[in-house]
Amino acid sequence: METFVIEDIRTIPKREPIKIPNNGNSSLTFEAFPVLHSTRATAVGYRVKAGNAEIFYVPDVAWIKDRKSALRGVNAYIGDGATVKRSMIRKPGETIIGHAPIQTQLTWCKKTGVKQAIFTHLGSQIVDGDEEEKKEQIKMMAEERDISEIWIAFDGMTRIFR
Repeated sequence: METFVIEDIRTIPKREPIKIPNNGNSSLTFEAFPVLHSTRATAVGYRVKAGNAEIFYVPDVAWIKDRKSALRGVNAYIGDGATVKRSMIRKPGETIIGHAPIQTQLTWCKKTGVKQAIFTHLGSQIVDGDEEEKKEQIKMMAEERDISEIWIAFDGMTRIFR
């Protein structure tokens, strides 16, 4: 990283929406939300707005600190696919760390009215297991929670949200 030149480094403050110009007239708005994941590497989730579409992106998460505000009104949740049902949450001290299972994150979506979810940062349960079986299991969990659209991310995947 020391040899990689970054001409314009900026820090996005937590819970302060920042507009970034994109292609002239339009802009993207990013808002960083604190999440629990690791004691050594702090993490944030990003609420991203482009036009009328909003997503919440959090590839590493044990817990979203202000989940209701983070997910309120978003078109899609893009979350941590490290595990499907098995918890990878630990509490070595005063704070929880690790990865919330997809099952838990789908419950977060249900509680906040998010109807679409994509899971990325996939763990061995999905990558090394029977992919179709896991997709079906996740789809059933989503249907139980009234989540209408569910995807497992793959390289080159694109989705348009309006």
